Amino acid sequence: MAIAERGYTHWKGTLGTGRTPWRVIAGQAVRLAWKRKFFKPILFVSLFPALIFSGGIYVSERLGDFKEMLKGAEKFLQINPAYFQAYYGSSFLLFMMLVIMVGAGAGLISDDLRHNALPLYFSRPLRKRDYIGGKFASLAFFLLILTLAPGALFLLLKIIFSGGFKLLADYPWLPFSFVGWSVFVSSFFSLYALLMSSLGRNRRYASILILAVYFLSTVFFGIFFGIFHEPAFCLISIEMNLRQLSAAWLGAKPQFDVPWIYSFLILSAIMLAAVLFLRKKIRGAEVIR
Repeated sequence: MAIAERGYTHWKGTLGTGRTPWRVIAGQAVRLAWKRKFFKPILFVSLFPALIFSGGIYVSERLGDFKEMLKGAEKFLQINPAYFQAYYGSSFLLFMMLVIMVGAGAGLISDDLRHNALPLYFSRPLRKRDYIGGKFASLAFFLLILTLAPGALFLLLKIIFSGGFKLLADYPWLPFSFVGWSVFVSSFFSLYALLMSSLGRNRRYASILILAVYFLSTVFFGIFFGIFHEPAFCLISIEMNLRQLSAAWLGAKPQFDVPWIYSFLILSAIMLAAVLFLRKKIRGAEVIR
């Protein structure tokens, strides 16, 4: 009886990649963050300021009805770039964005390093930029909910309640300003969280780093500013740099008399350093073609 030998034939196909392979990584990261304990309540609490500012826009168009209740608040309820800056430059919003980065971003890369999952990722036709881009997009998705969506809502409510486009006529650059700032601040926090997540194999260690670096920079600013009373010390604080730049970006008056370009350069340098470090850190296995 003849014995047939089983062998393998060479595959002559073409190994291709999808146009947006990062979407799979981003979608999975978003779903995992959404299932995480306490993440939904944190995101809901983060939207409280947007609800309050939306109500303020309605009240600003009905000041006559709330005259007795809002004595002294008329100045704040003037809808202009300073009103948008009061939202985007608030310490609470920046803090909640940081907390969301802890919940959604601390383990994005550290967990993959811990479980040696990178070879599994790159055994597929996946590039470094797709891997980093997917992780980045998942974080930017949540941050844009807190930045871009409220800005668009504020503008729409102002147009509806006022019955006209006076705000756009007075400040035609305002939509581009809050859109640009939303993209910038979301990109900064996303890269910042990914950088901290890539520094170790422990999610808790990454969470501590995300919080510690941010708050320690503000603590050092407070110490030096309290001693020397020099506004330039605001440049050592991540929070102060973000607030300075958001004011300049939105056409409002910055808190400190320091050129906004310095804050822009510092934050941009952190983002560039994060990208370079991530590219060096993520060493994927070569896909054999």
